[in-house]
Amino acid sequence: MNGILDLLADNIGGDNIGQIAGAIGADPRQTQSAVAAALPAMLTALNRNTNSNEGAMGLASALDRDHDGSLLDHLGGFLGGQLSGKQADGGGILGHVLGGDRGQVEQGVSKASGLNMSQVAKLLPILAPIVMAALGKRKREAGLDAGGLSGMLGQESQRARAAAPNDLLGHLSGFLDRDGDGSIQDDLLQQAGKAALGKLFGR
Repeated sequence: MNGILDLLADNIGGDNIGQIAGAIGADPRQTQSAVAAALPAMLTALNRNTNSNEGAMGLASALDRDHDGSLLDHLGGFLGGQLSGKQADGGGILGHVLGGDRGQVEQGVSKASGLNMSQVAKLLPILAPIVMAALGKRKREAGLDAGGLSGMLGQESQRARAAAPNDLLGHLSGFLDRDGDGSIQDDLLQQAGKAALGKLFGR
């Protein structure tokens, strides 16, 4: 079974990047760069939130309740604004996932991609439900409990951080390196992650 990053790359890449760019009023290439910087930040934040039993159980419960992965089957409608309720959920998800770090992440994504802060502020709430849908789908397919979900997020956040271009992640290094785990450049994780992000960028 492919990981979260592969699932996200399959769903966000291609024509959907154009839809996302149109929704936030941005250039598609800059939008791709923003997504490549935002995904590692969001997966890292989710992983940190599951480092405690309470956090892991809370995320598992939220996925079971609200994010079964079906959004990925209707992504065109979601990106086109037809599922406006789901888009409105994005801000609430970011509040739980990023908390007080949201401004720092938005600023880092803006610097990494060249998007202005207003465009980034529109982008992250679009990405948040998609990330949660991917998590929910993989959790359901693999039958993961809270501990298994935490373990999967740990691996996927490292893959994403290792794979994204350094010139993008440099602007988010203060947020991403807070763990001090020293493992984000693991060769196997890096190569696997680059294959996934390569699909996102059409390479």
